[in-house]
Amino acid sequence: MQASTEILAPVTVLLLLTCIVWAWMYATRIPAIKRAGMQLDPELPKGQQMAELPARVRWKADNYNHLLEQPTLFYAVALTLALLGAGDGLNLTLAWCYVGLRIAHTLQQAMWNKIEVRFVLFFLSSLVLIALVCRAAMLVWAA
Repeated sequence: MQASTEILAPVTVLLLLTCIVWAWMYATRIPAIKRAGMQLDPELPKGQQMAELPARVRWKADNYNHLLEQPTLFYAVALTLALLGAGDGLNLTLAWCYVGLRIAHTLQQAMWNKIEVRFVLFFLSSLVLIALVCRAAMLVWAA
């Protein structure tokens, strides 16, 4: 069995997206903290001070957190498929679909945050991810 590394391209794109959102989060958060004249207080409960920032600023941080949640499953399944030699064909197409939906989710959440649209994007990306996981499971158990 030989590794199929094509699936690492969408993995890398999602990793780059996460880095971009991290930079975008701080590029909006730090100026907002300065404009608000906030004095950061480590004694306050987690998130309390950041909740005082405008919603448009918080959306970027919310999305960054989301990129550190479900996509971790994507990374694991993509690496599994690559190691199994199945990181091409339909699996590669599904991986690109997942990443495309996560990019759309990021843009929606960080710029407009219409929850109904964001939910549909999340739901669709979840279905794609579940399909990838099921395909990987079938390969693992068939071996």
